[in-house]
Amino acid sequence: MRKIYSFIFLLFSAFCFAQSPIKVACIGNSVTFGYGHANPNETSYPQQLSKLLGDGYKVGNFGKSGATLLNKGHRPYTQQPECKAALEFAPDIAVIHLGLNDTDPRNWPNYKDEFIPDYMALIDTLRDINPAVKVYVCRMTPIFHWHRRFKSGTRDWYWQIQSTIEDIAKLSQSELIDLQEILYNRPDLMPDALHPNAEGAGLIAQRVYGHISGNFGGLQMPAIYSDNMVIQRGVPFRLSGTTNAGKTVVAKLGKKTVKTTAGKDGKWQMEFPAMKADKKQYTLTVESDGKKMTFENIVVGEVWLCSGQSNMAFMVKETSHAKESLSDLSKDIRLYNMKPRVYTDNIEWSKEDLECINRHNYYISTAWEVQNEKNVADFSAVAYHFGKMLADSLDVPVGLICNAIGGAPAEAFIDRKTLEWHPQLVDILTNWKSNDMIQDWCRGRASKNIAKGENPLQRHPYEPTYLYETGIAPIACYNIKGAIWYQGESNAHNIELHELIFPTLVNAWRKTWQNEKMPFYFVQLSSINRPSWPHFRDSQRRLAEAIPYCDYAVSSDKGHEWDVHPKQKDVIGERLGKLALSQTYDFKKIVAHGPTVEKATRKGCKVTLNFGDNTVLSTSDNQPLRTITIAGEIGVFYPADKVEIKGNKIIVSSKKVEKPARVRYGWEAYSTGNLVNQFALPASTFEVVVK
Repeated sequence: MRKIYSFIFLLFSAFCFAQSPIKVACIGNSVTFGYGHANPNETSYPQQLSKLLGDGYKVGNFGKSGATLLNKGHRPYTQQPECKAALEFAPDIAVIHLGLNDTDPRNWPNYKDEFIPDYMALIDTLRDINPAVKVYVCRMTPIFHWHRRFKSGTRDWYWQIQSTIEDIAKLSQSELIDLQEILYNRPDLMPDALHPNAEGAGLIAQRVYGHISGNFGGLQMPAIYSDNMVIQRGVPFRLSGTTNAGKTVVAKLGKKTVKTTAGKDGKWQMEFPAMKADKKQYTLTVESDGKKMTFENIVVGEVWLCSGQSNMAFMVKETSHAKESLSDLSKDIRLYNMKPRVYTDNIEWSKEDLECINRHNYYISTAWEVQNEKNVADFSAVAYHFGKMLADSLDVPVGLICNAIGGAPAEAFIDRKTLEWHPQLVDILTNWKSNDMIQDWCRGRASKNIAKGENPLQRHPYEPTYLYETGIAPIACYNIKGAIWYQGESNAHNIELHELIFPTLVNAWRKTWQNEKMPFYFVQLSSINRPSWPHFRDSQRRLAEAIPYCDYAVSSDKGHEWDVHPKQKDVIGERLGKLALSQTYDFKKIVAHGPTVEKATRKGCKVTLNFGDNTVLSTSDNQPLRTITIAGEIGVFYPADKVEIKGNKIIVSSKKVEKPARVRYGWEAYSTGNLVNQFALPASTFEVVVK
């Protein structure tokens, strides 16, 4: 009988033990505590995590506002009652999110060498109490640019600590949870630059839940992978996505099969070997954890990103040549057309649209399409004619991705970290709606659009970084050959600033696609009666000369005196196509540029402009050459009263300038310049110093 009672007691004990909830200790600072929430007991991330995990878990919030990881910091966590309570809790799982307060100048600069030992000591203490404890080490949530100490040191120390935390996870063999990634592009959820609101805490809870449960929502892939897609030839075909942690992913493309295993964060990536251009239609399948995704009618060819503002967005159906453009759709051109949810017209957006924009749902969901009359009519005219020239000349399928947004400034297409670390451009992030670094028209239109917004940090596509986050980052997983760009109208107010922004954008995109030689071809601003534009066009010309693997197409001869959207776009797209064919695809016989001055020499009061041995100069209308002006040392320009074209040279002079020092061409807002070469390609606006 005694044995029976003993057996029953053991069964009862085992049953009770089996029913004991798994204890999760959320250890951290004010972000863990829920600082700034109206009711942290309901909305802090540990409380939201508890609801996600369910009854089988007991979650404790052991966050202490202002706490440092460093034991010599101004408020060491290990000396707080919350730490003592966390240890007494004897957790089965410990989630540690500390380090933000260590960015204080009292802490990291003085005691950085003790950060790793102090962190390891905390982990060791948890393991001493419960050797089976599962420890998660968190990359810190963001500190944004409007934090009062951001530029004085916090930015730098934050990233140093972030890197150290990654080392600690490896050293302690703890699992790393990235809390920075999920909030870095959501400043609207961080009202004081440091503390996530309730929605932000929900994102943290969801990420932590994924790591604890392994549930990341099953197999998912970015929308850029769809039926009808074009694979970039000549480079490995990269696939990426998420699935549940540790699950196998199997992909089949034609006769090839590739396998991989998702990481503990649910992310996976794989590559198929590089393929040659092929009009054959492939099927791709991707399987994981019982779910299968199938993509059909895939071809291999050339893929280009087409971006910028309204002149790139300008659709084929809006051009003066729409009928002709739609008359021949025989080539295999595929379109990925990223249209905005709402246009930046002079209207107030609804609260529903504003909320979608905050959540990065600015572009309407789309998919790859084989060209037809309807989707070509709705596609970028410049991009389409660029792609058509490539398809005609290369005889391979061409894929075009367009994500241009009307009125968008260039800084909206640059990622946050690049701007944060730029010594001058970091200031463009601050108070963007009243920041003179951003064109006043952009700020005014954005303010109109978001007038109904209740969040002081309401997002807008003109905000620096926003279009990178919503239009570039989601397609960065997809290999492209290069980019074409038509933008500048919304940056022409400050040429010197644009000379910082533009190369920063080019380099940021090249870093994004891990290709420092990625071709980048852009359209020089057209002609219109805006005073700064001749200076801006010349600046663009000089930028193209300074940036490797970058060049420009002239559009000033196709401008309009008052319409910022000239309607003849086919020629502009074809000029970009010539640049790509000549420089990227090595079609040596194609001349892609109009006359380009190589040097200017003076003899007496005359200046000889030399355009290179292979250039034959003329005028587009067989009229005398226009818009040549000359200046002396003082810099006052006068129209040339004598202009003579001789083969590849132009000889100019002005009775008002005895010793010419500089010569300009096309220096008018609405340019009437008519200089072309033997291929009828126009010359750029330029200024040259006389030697």
